[in-house]
Amino acid sequence: MGQIRIENLTKRFGGLTAVSDVEMTIEDGEVLCLLGPSGCGKTTTLRMIAGLQQETEGDIHIGNTRVNHLPPSERDIAMVFQFYALYPTLTVAENIAFPLRSIRMGSVEIDAQVNSVMTALQLHDVANRRPGQLGEGEKQRVAVARAIVRDPNCFLFDEPLSRLDITLREQMRGEIKEILTGLSKATVIVTHDQLEALTMADRIAVMRAGRVEQIATPHEIFNRPANLFVAGFIGTPSMNLLQATFCATKDGKAGFSAFDQLFLKEAGPLGSGLNLGSKVTLGIRPRAFQLRDYGSEDGISVEIELIEPMGAETLLHARTQGADIRVVVDRSHKVKVGERMNLAPKPGQTLVFDQNEQLVMS
Repeated sequence: MGQIRIENLTKRFGGLTAVSDVEMTIEDGEVLCLLGPSGCGKTTTLRMIAGLQQETEGDIHIGNTRVNHLPPSERDIAMVFQFYALYPTLTVAENIAFPLRSIRMGSVEIDAQVNSVMTALQLHDVANRRPGQLGEGEKQRVAVARAIVRDPNCFLFDEPLSRLDITLREQMRGEIKEILTGLSKATVIVTHDQLEALTMADRIAVMRAGRVEQIATPHEIFNRPANLFVAGFIGTPSMNLLQATFCATKDGKAGFSAFDQLFLKEAGPLGSGLNLGSKVTLGIRPRAFQLRDYGSEDGISVEIELIEPMGAETLLHARTQGADIRVVVDRSHKVKVGERMNLAPKPGQTLVFDQNEQLVMS
């Protein structure tokens, strides 16, 4: 069993608290992504799990063993670094075999396991090349192969795709996810790329300033962010966050005043926690708007200031009373700069955050 369990994990560097009271459990076979901006503590958390950084407080369990006191070599983990760390004088096959030779495994078994891993990651054609003769994508495959060849308890990945171009990233995301699905090991992946996290993870832990803001599935993180930070961090283009005032609830709908306009949304189950006149922030994703004729009763009246074609879709930059609103529409919509229209949020697509930046209605 390779479950990873972290309890009240904290790391301080002098007066700086880099990681604060982090608690999470990564189950056997689960992939969890630590996601957040640079400096949020995600890599420090990963390094403490690996034993490369000594924690200040808290406990780390791998399987049924508390590993705080164990060096990295005794934690039975495999780690893939951002910079590959391949041995330049060894061939691909020798790099992959190195962890097995270091534990004095027999030659016949080594050859069998190396062959199996190279088949899974399509490395046979470059088996006799050295790292200097490989492309970036091939180096990444070798690093992954070397990590999985010895069948450790769990896997740790530190920004594994950050050095690859867009095409290789897309390819490697799928390949790594397929490999990890077949291995059924607890896996932690550190990334600042939200698309990487959304596509590869079973759950995502969003971090800010050393703390975990939310741990949930990619679907829940995207659709029900716990607070304004998560809401603004997840999604491309980012969510529109609009200041408004809560007016009333009537006939199952909640009324909000924004930009001297009133519009309604279906009242969610948490709506009763708001008081009349409460200042709130409305979160509406750019793809959650419907276009209406200017001056219609529903929606927000805006003027289009900028149009950005994005292939199958078009990004509109709209403006109303000092606020900028991003809208994504199908490219079939013929819109011009200077055109006025109303933007009506689709049913169930408006989130409401209170003055403490917490989600109170969805």
